[in-house]
Order: sequence, then C-alpha cells, then structure tokens
Amino acid sequence: MGSTYSVKYVTGEGAADALTLKAETELILAEVDQQMSTYRDDSIISLFNRAPAGSCMTVPAGMLEVVGMGQELARESDGAFDLTLEPLLNLWGFGPQARIERVPSAEQLAEARQRSGHSHLRIDGQQLCKDVDLQLDLNSIAAGYAVERIVSRLADMGVGSYLVDVTGELKAAGKKPDGQPWRIAIEAPRDDQRVAQKILQLDGYGISTSGDYRNYFEENGVRYSHTLDPKTGAPITHTLAAVTVADLSTLRADGLSTLLMVLGPEQGLAYAEQAGIAAFFVTREGEAFVTRTTAAFEQLFAAGEEQ
Repeated sequence: MGSTYSVKYVTGEGAADALTLKAETELILAEVDQQMSTYRDDSIISLFNRAPAGSCMTVPAGMLEVVGMGQELARESDGAFDLTLEPLLNLWGFGPQARIERVPSAEQLAEARQRSGHSHLRIDGQQLCKDVDLQLDLNSIAAGYAVERIVSRLADMGVGSYLVDVTGELKAAGKKPDGQPWRIAIEAPRDDQRVAQKILQLDGYGISTSGDYRNYFEENGVRYSHTLDPKTGAPITHTLAAVTVADLSTLRADGLSTLLMVLGPEQGLAYAEQAGIAAFFVTREGEAFVTRTTAAFEQLFAAGEEQ
C-alpha cells in the first residue's frame, strides 16, 4: 500500500509465536495488495479496470466485501462516497496513472466524469460488473479492511490484546501488560510538523482519519486536496482539514472518514449526528483550527479522554 504497518500485542498462554504472527500478518497484506492495489499491473483490480464497458469479472470474496461496503456508503450518502473515481484521480495528479499535478480542462473533466459514478458499478453474485469504462480505486477503504482481516487472524491465533495499524488505520482491543488501555493520538492537521491533537483510549474500536494536509498541490495560490467530491469531479474546497471516525468496523470507519471529509464541516457534522457516527472534526478558521465532535464520539470517549 506504499506505506507502513505495525502490530503490537500481548503474548499469553495459547498465543502463537512472534514469527508465525508476523508471517500470517504479511500473508494477509500481500493478499490485499495482490487483489486491490491500483499500483500493480497484475492485481485483480487492475485487471478489472482494464476490462471493457459492459463486462463482468469474478473476484475474490474480500474484494466483494470491500466494494459492497463502498456501494452501501455511496447509497447512504447520496454519492458522497464513490469507489469509481480513478479516472478523475489520475486527471488531477493523485492516481497511479497520473502524469503531473495540475488543474485539468473542462473538457478533460467532463470526459473523466462520464467514466465514473457508483451507479455504473454493481455486484452480481461473485462478480463485479461495470456499465461504462469505469476504473475502481479502493484506497479509501482497503486499509480498514486489512486491519479487520489481521485482528481476526490474531484472535484465531490466541491473541486477545493488540494494537494494529495499517497505513494509519487503527484498531485496538484488550489491555497492555500493565493493565492500562491502549492509547492512540489523533494528529493535528498540520503539514509543517507532527503534533498530537487528542489522545484516546481504545478498546474494540477501529479508528480512521482522513485529511487534506498530507497530499495536495498548489496552483496559482489555490490549494487542491487529493479528496475529490464525486458530485463535481474536483477537489473539495471547504474548510474541513481532517475528520476522525471511530467504529466497531475499521473497514466502515475508513470509508466513513472519507465520506465525511467530502461532505465538509456543516453537512458532514449534520450527517454524522443523524447517523449516530462517532466523529471528530477539525476545521480551518484563518490560521487556527477549531474542533467539533458528535454526541456519539463524546459518549464513546468521555471516560478515558486526555487532552
């Protein structure tokens, strides 16, 4: 996935040895990469992306699960989340086939938008089907899926207390050897330095953060984020700098953080409150950052929160 992973765990009676746990973890990561990496020509997703309009292709259960979650989020959000933006990501300079980061022409944008849209993608039994020449991009959700696969395998191998991190998507359960809970830091959305904005105690929940502060370019004084709004085909322009979501499923948290990032500070907060999503929003106001949380987030972390 072009990034790092980390597994911290507590050994105990019945738990597999370190070498076995590491090997099993890396098998899962290799499988996800082989299925869902758009940076590999031989991956299953790349084969699907090269298939012509109107075609169907049998894909593994893992891909069906990830695409199924993405399509569910797309329907729930009226298209704010969309797995079919690969042509647009490439056009803006953020995808695997990108040539240069630049603002595309109106004609280029219109052409790419005709080849995207979640309504043109469907699951038919064990197959993925596409009505137009669309290209999938699962990078907004695949890491959360990988986390869930790893923690499930750890449990199978006798590990009950862990903190798993894949490209920044996290899940923790149990307690550390000293009886303390696992603690994770939510990073302040700054591109000049790494600062912890909030510390959370985590047990049984997945955490995902999406932000515009790591991957962007500037042209003529305008900042263009790698997060695209499916309704415009262009980068988001609102003041939401980052959003963190907690959910029992890291797969769902991963998708939701992107969805809320697209919706923005007002619409995203209203959506999260209505849907009972535990979310933490960081908005730019001039040179400062303002934070807002949903009631579900406050309720979830009220007892063990540290500033």
